Order: sequence, then C-alpha cells, then structure tokens
Amino acid sequence: MSAALPEVPPASLADWPLGRRNQALLELHCCCFAASLQGWTGCASCGEKMEFDLEGGALLRQNSSLHQKVAFKGRPFRLPSSRDLAALGDETDSHAAAIRILRLCCLGDDEGREWVDQDVEEIGERMALADPLAEIMISLRCPGCRQESVETLDIASFVWEEIQARAKRLYWEVHSIASVYGWSETEILSLSPARRWHYLEMVKA
Repeated sequence: MSAALPEVPPASLADWPLGRRNQALLELHCCCFAASLQGWTGCASCGEKMEFDLEGGALLRQNSSLHQKVAFKGRPFRLPSSRDLAALGDETDSHAAAIRILRLCCLGDDEGREWVDQDVEEIGERMALADPLAEIMISLRCPGCRQESVETLDIASFVWEEIQARAKRLYWEVHSIASVYGWSETEILSLSPARRWHYLEMVKA
C-alpha cells in the first residue's frame, strides 16, 4: 500500500481501519490486475476445488457506510486496525483476543472493566456494521458433495499472491528474451508490456 500511495506516511497506513485498508487494496487490485477477484479454496468435507469470482466494484460499494467510531453503553470505540491485529500475533485464545481488541480500541477509561460475552459480541456486531469491508465473507457450495460453507477472504494475502504471480511471470519474460537477444534486465523492463509480448511471441516462434 505504501508503494501505491506514496503521498501517505507509511506508518499511518497501519492505523487505518481494516475496511479502509481493504478498500484501498481492492482499488489497487481493480486498477493493476482485474475488476474481478477470481480464486478457489478446497472443500473442508471432501477436498473438491470450490471456485469463486467476485466483482470488485460490488465489494467496494459495501464500504460506502464506513464510520470511524462506534458507541456502546456510553463508551466510544474506534475501529480495529492492522496494528491492532499485529498486536494479537501471539494470542491463541479467540475470546482473549476479542477482549484485547476491545481494550485496544476503547477510547474511554477501561481500567478494571470486566467484559462479559454478551458485551463482546454486541460491540463486535456494531464494529462489523460500521466497517463492512473489515471482514469479507464468501458463501460457497461444493460442486462435489454440495456442502455449503462460508469462507473469509483475506484481501491482503489475495493481492499479495497476485503480485507474486506477476513478479514470477516478469522473471520468466526477462529470462526468455535475454536468452535469445542478450539484452540486460534493465533494457527488457524498459519495454512496454505490449512490446515485451511481441518479442516473446517471436521467441516462441
């Protein structure tokens, strides 16, 4: 994100609400790769491949209602950020992680507060409504066993996989052209994608 948004101080990106972060990553994907997100996951019951194809624009429209804060019983809470998730990296208990998130996001005095399960669940629901893109859920049906499931799409990992795939293809293009023409990597990368494609077609021929 820092490379795509050079005008934004890098340290501040980690403090963006998760939905705002995911929105920026979706916009990056639509701009640099494709307007749709295509992928697959394995069925937990039978292992069959389940494919999905999501329209990026439809997902982006879900975040039109993004709010910066929520309130619960008179206490204000900011929305969770990437920095908050990083702080939970060593937490293995989901309930303890939820309490820790609440304490990190609570903007009022939280000293000595005991959070009951009902409060944790309700605040989580309010945060989800305030930040629709914070967690992207996909409903899938296995073509093999017909089992239905709901999967979470980690847009950060998804976009990174796209970048890695594009980088590997670029290495292959440089190798293929350099092997025939003897040009340097810098010279090959200075070509437009269309010109590289034409050279690759001649290499294949």
